[in-house]
Amino acid sequence: MDKKDIKIVFTDIDQTLYSHKTKCVPESAIKAIKEMQANGIKVFLCSGRNYYLVRKTGILDIVTPDGLIVMNGSCAIIDDKIIYRYPIPENVVDVMIKFSKRLKFGLTLIEESEGHINYVDDRVISAHEKYNTRFPQPRSFPDHYDRTVYQMIAFCDELDESLFLPHLQSCKSARWDEFAVDIMLKDSDKAKGILAVLEYYGYTPENAMSIGDNPNDIEMLQFTGTSVAMGNGIAQVKAVADYVTTDIDNDGWANAMRHFGLIK
Repeated sequence: MDKKDIKIVFTDIDQTLYSHKTKCVPESAIKAIKEMQANGIKVFLCSGRNYYLVRKTGILDIVTPDGLIVMNGSCAIIDDKIIYRYPIPENVVDVMIKFSKRLKFGLTLIEESEGHINYVDDRVISAHEKYNTRFPQPRSFPDHYDRTVYQMIAFCDELDESLFLPHLQSCKSARWDEFAVDIMLKDSDKAKGILAVLEYYGYTPENAMSIGDNPNDIEMLQFTGTSVAMGNGIAQVKAVADYVTTDIDNDGWANAMRHFGLIK
């Protein structure tokens, strides 16, 4: 790969750039990002988290990305301005609230800059502990939710998921924990957010590299001209990537950039 082709890198955060084991970004990745940006290569954080939860990791105090794609691609931000948004229709959110109340699982509704949860139990606590995030402000949801929601997280097992998902015709799910699953619009994913950013800069997918580890990264890895799976990533992610790097805690991020000639 000629490194001149790659003008922009889209990186997942959790277990790609931010280690859950060490609770930090590896020093080698921080150096790599700074070197790449100094050489004119843009770096975007591309996460299932919303802006508030990205900030909570402390990652924005360590690196200064050129922009963010948040909530699994349903919102893209450049220079603190939202250049793309794709919220979930209100009637779909209302159906999800009904199932959450009926099946008694925690439901987080994620808005632009905040999120709320209606019910906290062991499943909610366990998932947040693993990902080092505090659960959002608890709030009881009315049957009709009239605020703009970009993503929902159901804190339930696969059985509960199999009960509500068929009733959400326009939605798909991406499970990231035994008891936590992201719910988003079927035609919304990280690749859609990336497309909006590429159009903004006048780049093509060939100019982009993506790097990730989890099922919600698959669409972006298939979309960008160059794709990398983390060594700690799941098998189905490695199967679609052009290159599999080392584990996150073994300088995997920086090693990938070095492999493609983006850093020395």
